[in-house]
Amino acid sequence: MRFKTAIALAVIGLLLLGLGIGQRTLWLPPATVTASVPAGVQGGPVTVIDSSLRTLRGGPVSVSVKSAGNILLAVGRSDDVEAWVGKAAHLSVDGVDGDFSTLTTRHSDGEAKVPDPAGSDLWTHEESGVGTVNYSWSAPAEGDWSLLLATDGTAPAPTDISVTAANDRSTPWAVPLMVIGALVLAIGILLLLFRLASGGGAAGPANGRRAAARRAHSALGSAQGASGSSPASGPPAAAGPSTGQGSSPASGPGPSAASGEPKSFRLRSAGASMAAALLLLAAVAPAAEAATPAATPSPTVPAATPSPTVPAAAPSPTVPAAAPSPTAPAATPSPTAPAAPSSAAPAAPSSAAPAAPSPTANPAAPVVLDSQFSRILDATASAVATGDAAKDVSALTSRVTGAALALRTANYKIRSQVSGYAAVAPVTSSRLLTKVISTSRPWPRSVMAVTQGTKNPVPQLLTMVQQSARENYKLVSAAPLLPGQTFPTVSKDGTSALAVKSGDGLKLSPRQALGALGDRLSKAKSLWKPRISDSPYISDVLSYQSDIVSNSPDGKFTFAHAPVAGNGYSFRTADGGAIVIGYLSFTVNGAPKSSGAKLHVDSDAAVFSGGKETSTGMTLSFGEPVVLFVPGKKSPGHMILLAATRGLVGAKFK
Repeated sequence: MRFKTAIALAVIGLLLLGLGIGQRTLWLPPATVTASVPAGVQGGPVTVIDSSLRTLRGGPVSVSVKSAGNILLAVGRSDDVEAWVGKAAHLSVDGVDGDFSTLTTRHSDGEAKVPDPAGSDLWTHEESGVGTVNYSWSAPAEGDWSLLLATDGTAPAPTDISVTAANDRSTPWAVPLMVIGALVLAIGILLLLFRLASGGGAAGPANGRRAAARRAHSALGSAQGASGSSPASGPPAAAGPSTGQGSSPASGPGPSAASGEPKSFRLRSAGASMAAALLLLAAVAPAAEAATPAATPSPTVPAATPSPTVPAAAPSPTVPAAAPSPTAPAATPSPTAPAAPSSAAPAAPSSAAPAAPSPTANPAAPVVLDSQFSRILDATASAVATGDAAKDVSALTSRVTGAALALRTANYKIRSQVSGYAAVAPVTSSRLLTKVISTSRPWPRSVMAVTQGTKNPVPQLLTMVQQSARENYKLVSAAPLLPGQTFPTVSKDGTSALAVKSGDGLKLSPRQALGALGDRLSKAKSLWKPRISDSPYISDVLSYQSDIVSNSPDGKFTFAHAPVAGNGYSFRTADGGAIVIGYLSFTVNGAPKSSGAKLHVDSDAAVFSGGKETSTGMTLSFGEPVVLFVPGKKSPGHMILLAATRGLVGAKFK
């Protein structure tokens, strides 16, 4: 009975073990599953793949796009992609059905054509190809990320799209079945070995009968030996130990080879069999566990190496020239800041009204990643270098606008007619000393770089602005850091941009601060003098204005430095203050003191005025990009002019 039980247990164990291994081999589901957009869906000039598809089945996923022509695949934050698409007709791929075979889509009517999205500063990564593009979709950083597909903005965007994700290969019963099967099999083998080791096999009864026969035969021989001795043989032998070959019936025969294994040997055999069975169990269970393959993840693309960031503790760039630090003055009245723009100032770049960020936006996310920032800075520096080398304004327009474009345009014109006239300081992308990236997502968006190239004697503060989602960042201001000044500390993770009219937490709003600086530059005895620290640039401007008056006894002059509307930007600093970027229109108005008196201008101004002297009066116009630090409301410090320069942009006779 025990023999049959052992055989049954062994068979059941083998069946369970086979079922467990089969679940992890023969019946294991495929490693990945693929869902596709149905054929014949209506598209548009762009197709958007929603951020939710990136994390299907735990993500990441692989995206395959097919088309008869060119394919552009761009990666951007979801709110940036949404803003770029705007009112364009487009197909949205936003989900998948229950069995992961079909991608769900939604069509939106709108514009039939859009600009070519290739090269947009909004994208963190682009893939392009002809016929097929395959992309392993991983998030460049935290937040929601979407994909934009297009050709060139005019032809229909690809709609033959498939998404491959890791399949659910979980088999919760596989390992338990293998372990239980191995245990049942081991128990069956163990029972069988015990049965064989305990003498319960066919040889056992025969060996017992042979041993009993030998004992009976021995006892009979002893009895016959005792009765066979003759009385005439003599007196009986003296008592003593018997030396005959017979033995007492009680003694029995000793063990011999013919009597089978001794009991101690049989016990040792049973113990060895048990140990072998336990070793088998110990080997089978881990083997069954090891036979379980891990779920195969979908292919991934290694994350791009992040661009190096400037640590918060890094020292700010400083021009090593000592500047006196004024003591805090007594409280003074706050004069009204002038704000009238000059007609000679460049027109502010057009911009759409700031829109509220999309609900999918991460309000703390920087407007660009480090990789985007580096690409934007390199493109800007390259465009400026090309324009400067050829004195070609058209080479600048892709990356320069506003005040920065006006200053270079005028400088190119003067240098084409006046030999030896100084060029504007070059713009370089290296060495990058520090950067400021806004976390305010409505447009216009702004960033700042502090760089110092080999031809820059001092660091340059470069401000770049993106006016709308479909435009790229452009340089609007470039100003040298003034001697003795240190650039304020700003969080390396990004900082908020402030509206120029907002004085939240500041001693003055950015607009008021620029007006105060204009008054300080216009008048030697400005009421703002106690509240704006002395600066080499302020001293230079006041000296220049004084020299004009003293060198022109026949003329009377007025000077004005007025902020130009639409050219102000501001970033919050780590100490609660603000960096304020602005553009002032510096005008010099002169008129003869008497009839017949004449005023004279230099060769650079004559390029614009058409002559060097006038008896009716004249106006010189300069552009002044400035960067100002405004302390927090509770700070005891003064406003500080961090960077400034000026360039002649026009002249005319009245």
